[in-house]
Amino acid sequence: MSLRLRLTILYSALTGGILLVFGILLFSLVNYLLINQVDNTLAQTYDTIVARTHINSVLNIAFVPDLDLNSNVLVQVWGSDGTLKLSSRTIAFLTQPLDPLGFKSAQPAHNDAYVGTPRVHMRVLTEPMLYAGDRIGTMQLASEIGMIDSTRNTLLRILLLTALLSMVIAGISSWLSIGRALAPIAAVTDTAQQISKTDDLSRRIPYHGPEHDEVGRLITAFNETLGRLEHLFASQQRFLADVSHELRTPLTVIKGNVDLMRKIGSADEESLIGIEEEADRLTRLVGDLLLETQAESGKLPLYFAPVELDTLLLEVFKEMHFLTHDRIQLKLTEIDQVLVNGDRDRLKQVLINLVSNAINYTPPGGEVYLSLGIVGDNARLIVRDTGPGIPNEDVPHIFERFYRAEKSRSRSKVGGFGLGLSIAYWIVTNHGGRIEVNSAEGKGTTFCIWLPLLNKPTSSS
Repeated sequence: MSLRLRLTILYSALTGGILLVFGILLFSLVNYLLINQVDNTLAQTYDTIVARTHINSVLNIAFVPDLDLNSNVLVQVWGSDGTLKLSSRTIAFLTQPLDPLGFKSAQPAHNDAYVGTPRVHMRVLTEPMLYAGDRIGTMQLASEIGMIDSTRNTLLRILLLTALLSMVIAGISSWLSIGRALAPIAAVTDTAQQISKTDDLSRRIPYHGPEHDEVGRLITAFNETLGRLEHLFASQQRFLADVSHELRTPLTVIKGNVDLMRKIGSADEESLIGIEEEADRLTRLVGDLLLETQAESGKLPLYFAPVELDTLLLEVFKEMHFLTHDRIQLKLTEIDQVLVNGDRDRLKQVLINLVSNAINYTPPGGEVYLSLGIVGDNARLIVRDTGPGIPNEDVPHIFERFYRAEKSRSRSKVGGFGLGLSIAYWIVTNHGGRIEVNSAEGKGTTFCIWLPLLNKPTSSS
C-alpha cells in the first residue's frame, strides 16, 4: 500500500471519526432536549391535576377534575388497592397500567413504554399519590413520542449520510492534495533512480515550493548531499589520477634502471641510487595514503601530553638545515617558551611538512623564516617563505585532500603528493587549533598555526 493511499485512508478515517463524535453529541443533545420537553409537559400536567384534586382520608380520592386537560397527555389514576379509578377517555379501554415496570415505584419514575395495539411508543411518568404520608394511589401520565422517534431516525440518517459523504469528499480531496504534496518526493525518487542508473551526480531536484517547509528542507538536504557526493567523487577521481601518475613515474624509472643493468650485465651504482630514490618515493606515497585514510576514518590515534613547542621547533630547525644545501637561508626570527597539550610526533610532522614545503618551493637565494610567540591564550607559529606564492584561486582549496596548486609549484623528488597539508590541517584541528595561509603570487607564502596554551597566562595585578 502506497504512502499516498495510507494517508488518504487515515485522513478519511479521521474525518469520519470526528463527524461520528460530533454526530453522537448532536444526537444525544437533540434527544435529551426532546425527551426533556415531554417530561416537563408530563410533570406540569401532573402538578395541575394534583392541585385541582380533593382528597380525604376516608374516601381516598374524593374528587378528580377532568383528566383531559392536555390533549397530548393521557392519564390513569389507580387506587391504593390496585384498581383503576379514573383514566382519560381515549384510553378507557385499558385495564393495565401504562407503565407496568414503574407502577410499583415508590419514587417518581420516567420510562418508555409501548401501549395498545398496534403498539404505540409513549413516554410515561409514574407519580405516587400521598395523603398524610400514606400512599393512597398512583397516577400515570403518558405522551406519545412517535414524532420524536421519527425526528431521531431522520436526524440519525442525516448524520450518517453526512459522515459518509464527508468521508468521500475528504478522501478525494486528500488524494489530490497529498498527491500534489508528495509530487516532489516522487521527483526525489526518480532523480535518485536516474542517478543510480547513470552515475550522474550533477543532477539536482527542481523545487518551486516554500524552501522552509518539510518537503523543501528535504529536497534542499538531498541536493546538498548530491553536491557533497559529487565533490567527493570528483576528489576521488582526481586522487586516482594523481596516484596513477605518481606511481607511473617511479615505476618507469625503476624499470628503466633495471633494464639498463640487465643490458650492461652488471650492477650500476647510479642506477641503484635511482632505484633507491624512487623506492623511497613510493614508500612516502604509501605512508601518506595510509595516514590520510586513518585520519579520514577517525582511526588516527593522538597521544596527548605536555609539549614544549619551542624545543620542538628548534629540533625541526636543526633537522631541516640539511635540506637547504646552502641554496636558501633558513632563519629563526623569534622564539618564546611555549607549552601546549598535544601529540609531539604529530605536531613535529606538521612542522616538518610546512618547513620542507617552504624549502622545496623557494628558489635559490630565497629565505624561509620561522617564528614562535604567544598571542593572548594561544601559541602562534609562523612559517614564511619568499617563494613564488600560491594563486588566489588555489588558496581556498590548499587544505583539501589530494589538492595541489601545480600552476605555481613544480614537483620535486622530495615533494609531496597533495596529502601533506590535508593531514596537517586534520592534526592541528584535532588539537583544538587552526591553521591559516596567506599568499600572493611572486611575494611568497605564510602559514600560521594557532594552538591553545596548556597553562593560559593570568593577568598580574
